[in-house]
Amino acid sequence: MSESPLPTIARVGIVAKAGLEEAAQVVTDVVSWLESRNIEPVVEQATAELIGLQGLGVREAADLPDTVDLILVLGGDGTLLGMARQIARSDSDPPILAINFGSLGFLTETTLPELSDALASVVDGAARVDRRRMLRSRVVRGDEVLTEEIVLNDVVITKSALSGILDLSVTVGDQFVARFRADGLIVATPTGSTAYNLSAGGPIVHPLVEAVVLTPIAPHMLTNRPIVLPERPAIHVRPERDLRPADTFVSFDGQAGHRIERGDLVTIEAAERPLRVIRAAARPYFAVLREKLRWAER
Repeated sequence: MSESPLPTIARVGIVAKAGLEEAAQVVTDVVSWLESRNIEPVVEQATAELIGLQGLGVREAADLPDTVDLILVLGGDGTLLGMARQIARSDSDPPILAINFGSLGFLTETTLPELSDALASVVDGAARVDRRRMLRSRVVRGDEVLTEEIVLNDVVITKSALSGILDLSVTVGDQFVARFRADGLIVATPTGSTAYNLSAGGPIVHPLVEAVVLTPIAPHMLTNRPIVLPERPAIHVRPERDLRPADTFVSFDGQAGHRIERGDLVTIEAAERPLRVIRAAARPYFAVLREKLRWAER
């Protein structure tokens, strides 16, 4: 869903893609721009090293969400996903303004030439934000929670390169869905529907739809198709008997992962709160589809 204009912005966090040297001058310019408007810049530690900045205005990435009113991300989708995970772990939920320095940048849809206007619209209270749904996932073995993560794009259960086909049992709430024989399974948010899900043949889902997409990877069955589910109740995935020896892994937004075994339970459910993302005023969602994916052009 969308929400009303932002409140007053007093502190802005700045995060650039790790080692992105071409962002150094942009960071310097943004710091000057903010200071000229009596807004305090707070620069992430690794980003500060790009411009040789030291002092009180430098914070670790994990500390930014509880420190600022807005986070400016300079990089690609991976940089945004990493910052989204930091926000999800925090007690605060500052919105993200993402500027594309990557090649595709489907999530980081605002371009570098649009940076000044986009930042000004946020500071002036004219920008609007989208609330992007996130998923919380747990891996449970017996009574032990092995790991817990929150994702913006997807939870993916997959195999190693030399493993055989996986046998994955899926339940939604208390209803059994199916046992999927496949190379893996993608559980994606609407935001993540244009990521790995799309490459695996899953549907595009508008990011404001309250849904979750379940897409098998290379399924060993002719009748299998992806399915769009309500975001509640929880989805449960359990690796069953090995058809052949298989190394099975679960990954979270492609940024963290965990090896799982037969009988482990992977639970995916709606996170308690969404991620707030500044909308690109000059580029509606369907324009992004056409521009980034050449959607409906061939």
